Amino acid sequence: MVNVERAERTADARANPLAALVDEGQSVWLDNITRDFVRGGELKRLVEEDGLRGLTSNPTIFQKAIAAGDSYDEQMRELVAEGKDAGEIFEALAVTDIREACDVFRPLYDAEGGADGFVSLEVSPSLARDTEATLEEARRLWRSVDRPNLMIKVPGTDEGAPAVRRLLAEGINVNVTLLFSIENHERVMWAYIEALEERLGRGEAVDRLASVASFFISRVDTLVDGLLDEKIERTADGAERERLRGLKGKTAIANAKLAYARFREVFGGERFGELAERGASVQRPLWGSTSVKDPEYRDVLYVEELIGPDTVNTVPPETFQAFLDHGRVRRTVDEDVEGARRVLDELGAVGIDYGAVTRRLEDEGLRKFADSYEELIEGVEQKRERMRR
Repeated sequence: MVNVERAERTADARANPLAALVDEGQSVWLDNITRDFVRGGELKRLVEEDGLRGLTSNPTIFQKAIAAGDSYDEQMRELVAEGKDAGEIFEALAVTDIREACDVFRPLYDAEGGADGFVSLEVSPSLARDTEATLEEARRLWRSVDRPNLMIKVPGTDEGAPAVRRLLAEGINVNVTLLFSIENHERVMWAYIEALEERLGRGEAVDRLASVASFFISRVDTLVDGLLDEKIERTADGAERERLRGLKGKTAIANAKLAYARFREVFGGERFGELAERGASVQRPLWGSTSVKDPEYRDVLYVEELIGPDTVNTVPPETFQAFLDHGRVRRTVDEDVEGARRVLDELGAVGIDYGAVTRRLEDEGLRKFADSYEELIEGVEQKRERMRR
């Protein structure tokens, strides 16, 4: 019987690379949501037929969804008639979509014992530097959606990390987002473990608490490759130019591999081992921003090079379809970790301060998220005004 089941899984993996990823211990989540996508049955089909195992959202995704077509108009008119402002309208629309998406994933969540089938909703990016405001909004969103397979997205900033710990200790699932540095990843891993310990200290369960630590990938290469190009243009030394070119497209994957290596150390240690005996799950690394920005790179590069146990890769629809079409699967996330360390060492040797790179990426990420949120609210306000006429 075992051999028959294994043969069936192998056949499924050949037909569908996502099935092969599951065999390697990795889940693919989709970075996309629209009302038509959820209600029209496409999301359910991807879950049941293609092996999709979760979903994430952000203000940019909602902005595009609400602006397109009339799927949200009926609910918007009701909210406008109730006198809701643009912020309240957006939250109500988002909560409806997220709740319904959670319901699509609920059978998977139940079948996996709470290990997968999550949907993420983000606190307002404008609150990223305000711990207490982040806590207040995260709690409100958790209550509003009221689904056990919800994750609240909170940035892993200096101000966000304390909120992450407190929310987890309260039993709220958290997707810690906007991580670029290994140091920030380290901090949120320990925040998760401390929250588990606090819950156990109060006699509360830890077996259904879930969290992921979202490392952003492609943005790293976009910034570092640009810095390398500037150095290439300024040097006439042929050997040095080749040295610099040889570093392009390597930083993001190297950074993620080192983060994964540290994840294995932390969650393979004695301290977490005691929690695991009480039913606790690891805080999985999640690879975000995995669409390829440079057309010279393979379009599924950031999926294929970061495959391994206890990980998640969240992809936009284009990357999802590309991987289904021609993705290649093998365990890669812990290949040549020493080589990954050499990449970051080499960056320092050519004059690129990687700490400064990750700080800049965090600042830019917060600004982009905040800008998207403001644009979203402005669009909702304009539509609200039209409906009031």
